Amino acid sequence: MVIAVLSGKGGTGKTTIATNLAWTLSRATPVQLLDADVEEPNSHLFFEVKFEHEEQVLLLLPKVNKDKCTLCGECARVCQFGAISVFKTGVMVFDSLCHGCGACSIICPTKAIYEVPKEIGVVKLGKVDENLSFGMGLLNIGEPSGVRVIRQLKKHIDGSRITIIDAPPGTSCPVVETLRGADFALMVTEATPFGLHDLRLAVDVVKEMKIPMGIIVNRASDDYTEVEKFAKEKDIPVLERIPFDRDIAECYSRGLLFTKEDPEWFIRFEKLFDNITGVMKK
Repeated sequence: MVIAVLSGKGGTGKTTIATNLAWTLSRATPVQLLDADVEEPNSHLFFEVKFEHEEQVLLLLPKVNKDKCTLCGECARVCQFGAISVFKTGVMVFDSLCHGCGACSIICPTKAIYEVPKEIGVVKLGKVDENLSFGMGLLNIGEPSGVRVIRQLKKHIDGSRITIIDAPPGTSCPVVETLRGADFALMVTEATPFGLHDLRLAVDVVKEMKIPMGIIVNRASDDYTEVEKFAKEKDIPVLERIPFDRDIAECYSRGLLFTKEDPEWFIRFEKLFDNITGVMKK
């Protein structure tokens, strides 16, 4: 089972939920936790991870041999991202727009385009303990997109266990790549108008991808119940409400897991997983 933990905005508590759920479930069964927030991964801060493997993430960028190029324009025509343009004086490649799909080199009739690898990030893998393995992607500073890093990180998903993915914030391409192939989307939001606004965007994405979902309301408050009203309107189950609690906030600020510190929350997160499997069966 692959569970993606996401929200429409940053700061709602995705990492809090992902790390605590992974640790709780790993007490009884093998669990894999992947941090796909490759621009700023932080799940590893809550564990003592023994990293055992590191690999480069490469993007193949096109280069043009001017001696072979006839300026036919086929490469520019086939590029969906506007990363290559043909002028009377030559061909210009915009590296920051290139997705490394290779279409330009394939379609070139004179084989004037070749590809050069560029490192855009790394994937690191390791273990926390016997039952909890860990992986994270790290995008190099200045790179425009972490999609390829996330894609390579997900190649290490072990289908024989529960995999929990801490997704990037927002609803852009990295989030869509994280959701691709997931069995369940755990939507984390906060009890504020901003949280509800961005939750709506995230729900639209998950529905478009036809992935079962449930909502966790973090920093929940009885003074703002619009999130619950929205969930009822859209027929999305609210699986847990985590109050605005000082003890939980202190645990997070010290790099501790509140399910490890509080047995009651450990039991509630075990039940949370049971509720997730119940939603999937429906």
